[in-house]
Formats: sequence, structure tokens, C-alpha cells
Amino acid sequence: MATTVTPVTNRKPGYRDLLRTPGAWTFLLPGFLARQPFAMLTLGIVLLVEDTTGSFGTAGTVSAVTGVSMALFAPRSGRLADRFGQRAVLVPGVLLHAAAVGVLAALALSRAPLWALLLAAVPAGASVPQVGPMVRARWAHLLRGGPGSPAGRSGSSPPGGPGGSGRPDGARLLSTAAAFESVTDELTFVIGPVLATALCTGVHPAAGLAAEAALTVVGGLLFAAQRRTAPPAHRRARGADGAPHASALSVPGVRVLIVAFLGIGSVFGGMQVSLAAFTDSIGQPGLNGVLYGVFAAGNMLAGLVFGALTWRSAPQRRLLAAYALLTLTTAPLWAVDAVPLLAVLGLLAGMGIAPSLITGFTLVERLAPAGVRTEAFTWMAGAVALGQAGAASAAGQLTDGFGAGAGFTVPLAATALALVTVVALRGRLRPDDGRTSDGEGPRTG
Repeated sequence: MATTVTPVTNRKPGYRDLLRTPGAWTFLLPGFLARQPFAMLTLGIVLLVEDTTGSFGTAGTVSAVTGVSMALFAPRSGRLADRFGQRAVLVPGVLLHAAAVGVLAALALSRAPLWALLLAAVPAGASVPQVGPMVRARWAHLLRGGPGSPAGRSGSSPPGGPGGSGRPDGARLLSTAAAFESVTDELTFVIGPVLATALCTGVHPAAGLAAEAALTVVGGLLFAAQRRTAPPAHRRARGADGAPHASALSVPGVRVLIVAFLGIGSVFGGMQVSLAAFTDSIGQPGLNGVLYGVFAAGNMLAGLVFGALTWRSAPQRRLLAAYALLTLTTAPLWAVDAVPLLAVLGLLAGMGIAPSLITGFTLVERLAPAGVRTEAFTWMAGAVALGQAGAASAAGQLTDGFGAGAGFTVPLAATALALVTVVALRGRLRPDDGRTSDGEGPRTG
């Protein structure tokens, strides 16, 4: 039977169309709550451990171990979610994470030796719930009208046009969803650091981690309860040709994007430690959350604008341009010693992140098959965490050895190296179906 394809209009579906997708709000609200802990964890560790040890180098190292642990275990968590379903992974995970963070905080307050803190940091990072990748996987499932999705069951389409796999507006909304998720991530990094700093400096040094653990349990369990919008389990993940995918890493473009996201993570980690060290050096530690919030606000605002625009260029080209901008905006940070100027430059650096993240996640959705999509998204989240961890450790060591401004050189070096790698391997980022990730028709050049 012939299939009727509705013509694609020139108007790009916007955020309003996206948020009218059936079932979206049922997972967005609890998902936002469950994401707050991710923005609070590493900063909460830095502030608590620095308070109990007096060393930003030690605090950065413990935070780095947490990030490395998360980076190593996150893809495994995503793969299990692809195979057994999100709820089966999330429910025990949030309970384990809350317990692990409680142990780490107790050890820090008891001034336990460094080896004990590092040991406790491993399960705290490994058990971080991967809510962000799970939300992105739900968007892909809903907007492509997969089996079991609200659109797939009802035969209806996402608002703004037809949905379903391969249909124009459903695919075009995926780019909007990537932008929306980047904005949501950055909103958490506006709220989370400010909340963690306020709790750690105004209530108790461990209050930030206590709130992180509580939000993890409440938000994670509420999100896990939304089973109607969850993608189905794929016990045997297969690609378009029917061959089994051992891992999302079998996709060459995913490996290239991991390098790009490592560089993005270095900006987050380097800024967290360096801003904390800078505000501490001028005797105003309470400004740390404000300055980091300005940095994250730049990311969020850029994401809003970037996602609202209609792009005709191929996504891999957009990634190269955005990443070059990100590297450029990190260049002058190390030379600044005035709060107002640092706030302005931090805002610009934040604005350089969102386009890279949005385009990168859009490419992941197109490059990774459905059966390994959550795993692919968790590789990206893990890469950000690993880059953040390495940068936090390096920035902490440089800060202890050479002063507060030295830590800002870490984001510049890491993004420059990642940019060179992405440029050299840019051919692997080209989707093989002849369409841009915005669903705007065939590529022409």
C-alpha cells in the first residue's frame, strides 16, 4: 500500500511544537529535578574537601576520581538501559548513589586520609544516574514514532506536522529537541552550582552533597515511574543492515564525538575549579556560584537562540565552526584578574559551548542506531564527565602551584587539541542517509 508523505513546510518546528509532543511533560519535569544533582556533585565535593583539607589540589583530585568513575561506568549504564529498560537501571542506581555520596561526605567530615576519599569517590561517580541521556533517548523514541511511543500507539503525529520514523517534521523536531536539552542542561548548571555554593558556604560544608543525594532519590524515582514514554528494551541491538552492534563505539562518528565532548567537559571542570580558586584568592568565595552561574547562563542563552534558528549547512560543518568559536573564547581567561571582566569573558565562553553540544548531540542521534542510542548518549555524558574530571584535577594542581589564573589554561589547551582531532576526522561525522540531522532534505554540498 502506498504511503502518503506530507510535504515539508519551510517553517522550522519550534519549542512550542516540541513541548506539545504527547507525553513530553510527564518525563520533562521529573527529569529536570533528577538532573540537578549532576550539576551539584563535583562542585559540592570540591567545596567540602577543600574546607576539610585546605587544598584545592586535593579537592580537585577527589572530584576528578568521581568524574572518571562516572565516565567509565556511564556507558555501561546506558547499555543496560537499552537492553533492559530505563526503570530497571534507574531505581537501584539512585538508591546506591545516595548511599555512596553519604559515605563520601562522612569520610570528608571525619578528615579521613586521601586514599579513603579516593576510594569512596569511585562508587559515588559510578552510580550517577544517567537521566540526561535517558531523556534524550525518550525524545528520539517519541519523535520518530517508534513502537510503544504515544504517537506510535495512537497513529497520531507530533504537533507541527507528521511524526514517525523518517517523516519530515518528526525528524526536524529532533534538532529542536537537541537544543532544548542543551538549554535544560545549562539551566541545571545555572541553578545547581549556585544552590551548592549557597548550601556549602551558608549552611554547612556538607549541605551541598546532602541536597544532591536527596534530589537524586526523589527526582530519579519520579522519572523512573514514567514508563509510558520510555523507549522499549532492545535485548539484541542491531544496526540498519541487521548486523548486531557490540557497542555504540562500533560507530566511527561516535568515537570522534567523544573526543569533542572531552574538550567540552574540560571547560566545565576547568571553570569550576579556577573560578572557585579565583574567588577564594580575592576573599569572596560566595561569588563562585554567581560567576559560574553567569558562565552557564551564557551557555543557556546561546542554546535558546541556536535551537530557534533554521540551519541549512550540514551539522558536521556547524560543529567545526562552533568548536573553533569555543576554543577562541577560552583563550583570554587566564590573563584576567578583575571580577567584572571575568564575568563577561565567562559569559562568552559559555556561549561557545551550547552550539557545540547541540550539534554534537544531534549528530549522535543520527549516527547511532536505536538499539544503542542510550548507550551512545551516555558515552557523550561520560566524555563530558571525564573531561571535566581531568580538567578539575589539572586546574587544581596548576592553581596550587602557580596561582588562581593558571587553572584557566586547561580549557584552552584541551579544546584546542580536540578541535585539531575533530577537523582531521570530520569525514566520519557525515550521516550515511543523505539528510541533514534537521530533516531538511538532501545535503547539497
